[in-house]
Amino acid sequence: MDITDDTAGRLPEIVALFTESFSAAEGPEEGAAVGHLARRMITQTPAPDLRVFLAQESGAIIAAICFSRLGHGGDGRSVFLLSPVAVATARQGQGIGRRLIVHGLAALREEGVDIAVTYGDPDFYGRVGFRPVSEEILPAPFPLGQPEGWLACPLTQAPLARLAGPVRCVAALADPSFW
Repeated sequence: MDITDDTAGRLPEIVALFTESFSAAEGPEEGAAVGHLARRMITQTPAPDLRVFLAQESGAIIAAICFSRLGHGGDGRSVFLLSPVAVATARQGQGIGRRLIVHGLAALREEGVDIAVTYGDPDFYGRVGFRPVSEEILPAPFPLGQPEGWLACPLTQAPLARLAGPVRCVAALADPSFW
């Protein structure tokens, strides 16, 4: 398995991966919505605000993750949100997603990002260093339907201190239904 951040010319494959994996897990409507989200993120998010990592074998994409900047007022720390994450249905349960996320977090750390956050399953994301965080410490861009899924992973040695708000996400994620 190779990991790359080179997405040039691969948008159709990336969108197909998100669509297919979420359709298999959550149904065709969710698959279409997440595929559309991935397309919007990649085509509409300014380059400094987006990091996409792909896992591939023999040139085929088997997993993809997106990190996008969370903006906030009055705080000098850099924060990126991990979402969405997809692993090809036939390849799930093999540790590919975990390895890809660990790689992405290391790349963000090297780039000077202070905190990564995600909104998902605490058991899965806990395996790669994410821990539950309260919205008082790290506000979410929209009210959370499942606050127990709001997770943070500090990428520096500094303790996780309250993040000054308000917090805003990239345009592709600025839909309360995602939260």
